[in-house]
Amino acid sequence: MIRLLPRCLLLLAGLPLLAHAGPVTVTDDTGQRITLAKPAQRIVALSPHIVETLFVAGAGNKIVGTVEYADFPPAAKSIPRIGGYSSFDLERLVTLKPDLVIGWETGNSPMTIEKIRQLGIPVYLSQSDQVEDIAVEIEKFGQVAGTERVAQPAASAFNKRLTKLQRSYGNLPTVSVFYQISESPLMTIGGKQIISNALAICGGRNVFDALVPMASVVTVESVLSANPEAIMVSDTASENPQKFDLWKKWSKLTANQRGNFFSINADQMNRNGPRILDGTEMLCHAVQTARQRRPNQN
Repeated sequence: MIRLLPRCLLLLAGLPLLAHAGPVTVTDDTGQRITLAKPAQRIVALSPHIVETLFVAGAGNKIVGTVEYADFPPAAKSIPRIGGYSSFDLERLVTLKPDLVIGWETGNSPMTIEKIRQLGIPVYLSQSDQVEDIAVEIEKFGQVAGTERVAQPAASAFNKRLTKLQRSYGNLPTVSVFYQISESPLMTIGGKQIISNALAICGGRNVFDALVPMASVVTVESVLSANPEAIMVSDTASENPQKFDLWKKWSKLTANQRGNFFSINADQMNRNGPRILDGTEMLCHAVQTARQRRPNQN
């Protein structure tokens, strides 16, 4: 009987893991409840930021398919592609035999998402509109993949960094900002876009926060009329010297008068994944620099 004790202890130690392998029920960002018989082992991720979030949640090795531009972390580059996030090969997706598809509510085609559901494949829709939502997403991805032991500490670390930013910048004077996504056409973000929320965390104000769409085409005249204190250009080529030329010819523009032109890393800021916190720190530094360049500021 004594010889059986080590084996009994081993079985008892494994009980949490056995319970962990049971049914999983979560509610996605659209309010839809998803129930899996057990944690997902074969996941198709339909956007680059979902891939990044899954890796942070400890579930990167469970991704069997994804879309173009899912290039971070480096291990993601080897995941099979099924097309782009806005248009992908449904037949290719089916051949991967996923037990869960994680989609992007405002990025994937609603019609295609519905077809996936009709095939009997569970679909979780992701949509983080606030920076704080990403920590919740990390935890939920950990739940559906059975990797809570990794996901929960990662979510806590994310929240800790976010709280630090909120406390450092939340009560400082507001700085008006024009955030440029592209120059041709000239596009910016609306008030419900997560980058607008990131600006608010830094004490910045999106001059086009009244716009309803996530992204909108605007005119040069409307930007000049808003007269932002700072202009931030989302770009992957941070050394491009011409990126601010469009604005440097307007001498009465406050951002131009004070030299408040800032380049923001597009991969970090434009993806609704964990790296947006790195982008938010970059935003906060830029907003603070603009704040310090106000006349009579020490």
